[in-house]
Amino acid sequence: MEIDRLILGAYETNCYVLRSSRAAKDCVVVDPGLGAGRLLDFIKGHKLNPVAVVLTHGHIDHIGSVAELRENYPDIKVYIHKLDAKMLENGYSNLSAVMGGAFSTEPADFSLEDGSVVEQAGVRLQVLHTPGHTPGGICLYSKDEGIVFTDDTLFAESIGRTDFPGGSLQQLLKGIREKLFTLPENTVVYPGHGPSTTIAREKTHNQFFQ
Repeated sequence: MEIDRLILGAYETNCYVLRSSRAAKDCVVVDPGLGAGRLLDFIKGHKLNPVAVVLTHGHIDHIGSVAELRENYPDIKVYIHKLDAKMLENGYSNLSAVMGGAFSTEPADFSLEDGSVVEQAGVRLQVLHTPGHTPGGICLYSKDEGIVFTDDTLFAESIGRTDFPGGSLQQLLKGIREKLFTLPENTVVYPGHGPSTTIAREKTHNQFFQ
């Protein structure tokens, strides 16, 4: 799998553009955060065709460019967990209204749940439901590639915030222990913010699990 990371917006959200190979043109976008211009420049500059958007949760810093992607690529399909689905349409629940401008867009094309599989553009991702940051927060695991996209659930030596509406520290820690720390230790972790890490490193060094 070819993975390109773009750091978008003032909150420095990691947006991942995934392809089955470097030569492939069809791609999957994970978390098109704030900063649609840079994302669209990358896609068009590399002559890519985004066929799907997968949202790991519904906060504005992760969903902010969905509308622009849909405008530029009308056939693109949008995926989000069913418990965060309404956040696409509600500026208060996605936090945009309290950040100076309410954002909403059309409903997702597909709602996800634990164990769902997203298979688009030759990329296959298994959904791991890890609530705690939001009720519908998910991680995306590729067993074949040995990688997991961990949303705002698990960061390098840290974890996601749980003080937003719908957050739960207990749920977040439980999800990390049961869904992420049970993955092979050499699994590479691609978080929603900050640098990549590994499951082994987080089990050993993450301060929340010492």
